[in-house]
Order: sequence, then structure tokens, then C-alpha cells
Amino acid sequence: MLKNAMSHLLGSRRSREPGCAAGVGLVQLPLPAALSASLGCDAVGVPARYGFRLMSHLPRTGCVFADADRWWWIVPSGSDLDLDWPAQAAYARGAYVPAVRPRLIHQPDSRTPYTPPIPLFLMVCQVMGVTPSWAPTGGPSVVSAP
Repeated sequence: MLKNAMSHLLGSRRSREPGCAAGVGLVQLPLPAALSASLGCDAVGVPARYGFRLMSHLPRTGCVFADADRWWWIVPSGSDLDLDWPAQAAYARGAYVPAVRPRLIHQPDSRTPYTPPIPLFLMVCQVMGVTPSWAPTGGPSVVSAP
């Protein structure tokens, strides 16, 4: 019961991806079968113009998907808690993203699909010129799973 109440409260403080109604026009990013996603999966999307720069500066990168507009990094579920992702970033619970069918452009050498969320958060803030904030104040747009 407490878990459901907490999920409801956390969900109510987040916004949604502009132009995406909850559960409409979304696809789940397909992880390679050989990778273990035991921590659950969410995704952090950034405008494509930042993709190569982020990829080249991260110490470790998990699965990354891309389309013409956005690059998506797979992170463990709940990587949005206590982090105020920049407004240009989109946070997709369950790795459900707008249905433009991003393709896998990077698969890690390890058995895990995750990019560590804290280094990703710090790099996203840096490339977007935003001071990192550890307390959510409205945060990123959130793509809601069906």
C-alpha cells in the first residue's frame, strides 16, 4: 500500500513528454536478449545534437538507442528519483518512448544494459549548461508507460 501511494505521489510531480498522451504512440526499447536487466529499465532521452558528445565523455555506456530527434540511454528503474534532470531531457519509465522506433546504436561489452545514472546526469547537465540539482523541482518531461 505504501509503495503504491509513493508511486502515485512521485508520478504526480512529473510532467509528460509534450504531445504524448499516456500510453499512446509509445514503444518499449528492445534490449538485447543476452543482457540482464534485473534492476528494471527506464530511459533518459536527450536531443540528438548532444548524443555524440555525451557518448564520448561518459566513462561507461550501456545500451543507447537513437533516432533523428533523440538519443536514449538505458538506466536502472527509478533513476529519476531525487535528480532534477534538465528540461530538455525526457525520462521514460519502463523504457517506453515515442513510437519513432529508435534503433540500437551502442551495446555494452558487459552483461548489463545500464549507463550509470549519476555520471549520465552530470554530463547531461554539463552539455546543456544546467547546474545539477539533486532535489526535484519539476524535472524533465516524462514519457508514461501504457
